[in-house]
Amino acid sequence: MQRPRIPALVVLSGGQDSTTCLYWALDQFGADAVEALTFDYGQRHRIEIDCAVKVAARAGVPQTILPINTFAALGGNALTEAGIAVQSGVNSRTRLPNTFVPGRNLIFLTFAAAFAYPRAIHHLVTGVAQTDYSGYPDCRQTTLQALEQTLQLGMDYDLTLHAPLMFKSKADTVLMAHDLGAWAALADTHTCYHGQQPPCGKCSACVLRAKGFAEAGLADPLVERFHAPP
Repeated sequence: MQRPRIPALVVLSGGQDSTTCLYWALDQFGADAVEALTFDYGQRHRIEIDCAVKVAARAGVPQTILPINTFAALGGNALTEAGIAVQSGVNSRTRLPNTFVPGRNLIFLTFAAAFAYPRAIHHLVTGVAQTDYSGYPDCRQTTLQALEQTLQLGMDYDLTLHAPLMFKSKADTVLMAHDLGAWAALADTHTCYHGQQPPCGKCSACVLRAKGFAEAGLADPLVERFHAPP
């Protein structure tokens, strides 16, 4: 039996943004036309992989978890190295937060393209955004445009990178998730840099997420899940 053609691949981390993008892809390409790819890159907080599995199952999309442990071997950031605490502010040398994993989105999308190629998938979807982000240079539109051209040339393959949240604020993203039917799935997501559930509410990721829901005038399904009456 011939494998059905899947036109779109979503890089699904288990977070709020990638979950919203998964539902965007389902809306754009169809319920039977989307796969999810999750990276096990040695991240300290394994809970996000569990969350990605729950989100993909809830959405009814096939998911592959791809192991790439290079980032853990490289170290030097708070997301992959246990000895580095998450800090507020930026590094005086790099001017970036210590949660920045150098090259992460570049590597993720390159692996995603390599995964897509033999499967004849021509659309990659990622949740990066340059409007409400932590200053990560690999979340900018110019970066994705350059990478898209590089991947097309390097693989001689027709490939389009989609970043539906690129110019949206966190409040915009919250409203988008609501409109796309991703609301229940947001209760399964993970954002906290400290790997906590319920979320710590204090790290920069939690603060940014809370700000988005507050500005959208809606309660966060994840927070509600942990504060619902027994």
